Amino acid sequence: MDRIDRIMGHPVFVENLQKNKAAETGRDFCRHDMVHFLDVARIGTIISLERGIPIDRELIYGAALLHDIGKHRQYEEGIPHEQASASIAAGILADCGFTRQEMEMVTKAIEAHRDASVAGEKSLKGILYLADKASRPCFSCEAEPECNWKGDKKNLKVRY
Repeated sequence: MDRIDRIMGHPVFVENLQKNKAAETGRDFCRHDMVHFLDVARIGTIISLERGIPIDRELIYGAALLHDIGKHRQYEEGIPHEQASASIAAGILADCGFTRQEMEMVTKAIEAHRDASVAGEKSLKGILYLADKASRPCFSCEAEPECNWKGDKKNLKVRY
């Protein structure tokens, strides 16, 4: 997972991770931080294995680490974070040794990670969508009663 280690040490990744943290200071609800990114990566890997979807683990981890990396731009500039994140991800992926085809697969998954229509796909898009939604521990969140996620979307039981 050398390329994943390179992502995590990439100066643009680190800078944007810090910007997310600053933008979410005082936020009571889910944060877009390394804990969330790694939860999505690990759940995505489980989904891939359980459903027999043969996606390289580095692609799952790459997509998971980068899918919300531009969240701060949504707060600051009103840019949908899936677009901001895909844009930021492209340069990081190129610097970390991903092929053009892999970069396209990861950035397309990032762009679609809020699109429920991909949930049934046996693809990186489907895995990232499902893992992102399954990663939130609503069952133990103190802010859950005030959360704007609808009741049926909340994770009130452990699944992964």
